Amino acid sequence: MTMNKKLRVLATAGALCLSVFFLGGCVNQSEETKNVSVTCAAEAPDDGKTEKVETLLQIDDPEEKAAVEAAKKKILSMGSEPRIIATSPATADICDKLNLDLVGVCSSAISSIPERYADVETVGGAMSPDMEIVASLNPDWILSPASLQSDLQPKYEAIDTDWAFLNLRSVPGMYRSIQELGEIFGREEEARALVDEFTDFYDDYIEKNAGKESPKVMILMGLPGSYIIATENSYVGSLVAMAGGENVYAGTDQEFLTVNTEDMKTKEPDIILRAAHALPDQVVEMFKKDFEENDIWQHFEAVKNGRVYDLSYELFGMSATFRYPEALEELQPLLYPENTNNN
Repeated sequence: MTMNKKLRVLATAGALCLSVFFLGGCVNQSEETKNVSVTCAAEAPDDGKTEKVETLLQIDDPEEKAAVEAAKKKILSMGSEPRIIATSPATADICDKLNLDLVGVCSSAISSIPERYADVETVGGAMSPDMEIVASLNPDWILSPASLQSDLQPKYEAIDTDWAFLNLRSVPGMYRSIQELGEIFGREEEARALVDEFTDFYDDYIEKNAGKESPKVMILMGLPGSYIIATENSYVGSLVAMAGGENVYAGTDQEFLTVNTEDMKTKEPDIILRAAHALPDQVVEMFKKDFEENDIWQHFEAVKNGRVYDLSYELFGMSATFRYPEALEELQPLLYPENTNNN
């Protein structure tokens, strides 16, 4: 990638920035339109109980629209389908839904990759794709989740390609990214069908818990041997917010926090949710052991009341997926057990 000066546009806030993470999607456009890169990164998720779906999905910044149009023109000028690599299962699923062919796709021992990419060259895991293989495939675009941007962007900039980091930290963020990719890659019809599907779901879903008292929720994200707090800026946190839960560690711009158990106790959550970043079987066992052996947990009201739950790894990972309705269905009886039989 050339070192030409690039323009980064804040998608839904109407602000012009040089190097930050963005709300719905950001476009990097070189002065000579040699490289056009879209960054669909993270935002503090909207409150699913009160926000209108039109607001959640709206991309109305005129400069961003112009930059997306420039990216679209660049694709059209190629005269052939772009060579695209998707480096995570979630981005591969989006490409599949948008009817995009890939020349490279990630490998995964846990998540499934769409069948249409069964014979596509694999480029390694999502967190550390093999850049020799990536470069050998001569990609025009590389698509990755925004949570890995700080690690992967320097690697992508070292080869002559464009890249996009998709906002997969919330369901609305995922659909805003889908809208932009649909525009850029000429898949507007497929993107519109996906957005309409979400709109129909959302309009019905927000009525489900309307008027109910919001439970106070603390989310632990675990790896074998350690765990951190997941805020509302994480995908799991955004699902809890969408379901109407109140994250006890809200109000930060960070996705995860390192907090000691004494500070957690001061928050006194109604519910403790435990999720796994990776190796779910080991993480579940770690949480079980810690909650049994660390005496401080016995003083939490959530523990006393039996409101500590392990979330399904397949539904509550690091990135938004099209299985969010299943995830919200799993959350429903955990957050609102008294209303479960009435919904």
